[in-house]
Amino acid sequence: MTDEKKPVCKGVTRREALKTSGLALGGLALGGGVTAFAGGKAPEPEPNDCDQDTCITGSCAYPPGYDETQKYTYFDGLPKWKPTQGDPNNGIPETYIPPEPNEMRITFLGSNIPSQLRRAQQMMSIFVEVGPGPGTAPDQFVFDCGSGVCTNYNTMGISLGRMDKIFLTHLHGDHISDLIHIYCFGAVADRKSPLFIWGAGPSGVKNPNPPRRVYDDGVRAFCRNLREACRWHSESQSFISTSYESYEPPTRESWGLPCNPRPVGTDDPRDGYAMIPIELDWRKYGRTAGDNVAYHNPKTGVKITHFPVIHTRKGSMGYKLEWNGLSMIYTGDTKPEYHSIRQAGGVNVFIHEMNPPAEVWAFKNIGLYQPPEPNWPTYDGFSNAVDFAKMVQNSSHSPQGAFGYLLSRITPRPQLTVATHFPVADDMVECARTSIEAHNPGIVWGEDIILSFDLMVLRVFQEGGPRARIEPYQADVSDFTFQAIGKQYDDLNPPKYWKYAVDEAGNPLYDEDGDPIIVGDPYAQIDTSTAVPACENGRCNYREDGY
Repeated sequence: MTDEKKPVCKGVTRREALKTSGLALGGLALGGGVTAFAGGKAPEPEPNDCDQDTCITGSCAYPPGYDETQKYTYFDGLPKWKPTQGDPNNGIPETYIPPEPNEMRITFLGSNIPSQLRRAQQMMSIFVEVGPGPGTAPDQFVFDCGSGVCTNYNTMGISLGRMDKIFLTHLHGDHISDLIHIYCFGAVADRKSPLFIWGAGPSGVKNPNPPRRVYDDGVRAFCRNLREACRWHSESQSFISTSYESYEPPTRESWGLPCNPRPVGTDDPRDGYAMIPIELDWRKYGRTAGDNVAYHNPKTGVKITHFPVIHTRKGSMGYKLEWNGLSMIYTGDTKPEYHSIRQAGGVNVFIHEMNPPAEVWAFKNIGLYQPPEPNWPTYDGFSNAVDFAKMVQNSSHSPQGAFGYLLSRITPRPQLTVATHFPVADDMVECARTSIEAHNPGIVWGEDIILSFDLMVLRVFQEGGPRARIEPYQADVSDFTFQAIGKQYDDLNPPKYWKYAVDEAGNPLYDEDGDPIIVGDPYAQIDTSTAVPACENGRCNYREDGY
């Protein structure tokens, strides 16, 4: 890769550039004297305006009718893969199939943007798991968890207990919304241990209004407030056991963490309702060896590092996972920036956001399948929507042309690039393909680059060389799947709200060692004075077994 910089046309007029330049330049200023290349000189800021005639251009042919916009044939053409196995007809439950030895599995549980709410695509979330490598144990990670994704996790057979290490790229709602469900219900399901959440430290951005305070907006403050916001829920569920005796808490050394793992609040650090943030210095990117390590577990062989990206506010990050000679990058949301270019050279799987152009974004947002004509009743609204989309795009995202340019600058090119955070349909994908191929002549669509979709699975196998064997699949699942099968425990601790067990005559019950049996007390926190009893004056009102 060379340090040569070329102007990138933003595709806006000078007037529009002046309107949005504060956002664009604000995003480029990383702060703290950070340079864009490890050991190198920080690049000069890109110009805010340029001659559009010098830019690579693409064009989009819109389909003749609305129905042509409602399908994505690439995904339907992938081979199907069933994530669970079992024989329910003979009492064997459907359980999740773990990765094979030397396999890194990447599953897209959410792949969309918040302005395009669709049943077909939920908000962002990626599940990465590794099988046992040479002398290593399996491991798994959640990257972002936007709204709606827990349904997809459950459909895939991934239980809440396996979603215990969550890496957040930033704290926008479409990347964190389902964290509440994961936290609140994981502890009473099969995650009887703390929830670990990685994310950025405070942004350091001052409030522009007096008294210009600097908010405590890092992940530790976020977790502290979220934990208290969920207090009613966690207490109400704590007549169920939420911990187990044999749990061995990780240490800073055993997980290679940048800080000591300590929970927010007063929860026992061994309990399922303990929330443990791992706050990262988002300014770090490996300029000094090891300064950006988020997780490095010698037992599993997984190393995860982080680097800053540019998205609406300081503190957005991308992550790079390395294991057993395999590597993947997930950038979260970002404008095109140089850290991603440097980090992504030669990785096996490069997952980067891509948005439609402002014009496409705008007419899709108002329910059309092509730009309206000036005499259409929707034209004024469309024009305003384009202006808004340009402002958001230029401060926060990588539209397809900019994404194509960024990919052309990565050397060597990633083995497989996956564009995500994109509402896929045949017309929009074809439009994106035009822009990306204009910047990357010779790129093979469907082999060198694909677009993500919910329940797309990438099985990545290490075969002894720099290139992996990558197999894309469409998950074969049912829309009517019930609870994913999770881990079972035989050494659960007593719940927080408990009582001594008694027989029907009220006599205490004892275990085989002669100790009183303790059970959860579901009535400890409620007033039952107005409850309709199951039995009343010798009459049965309803059955206590539910039938």
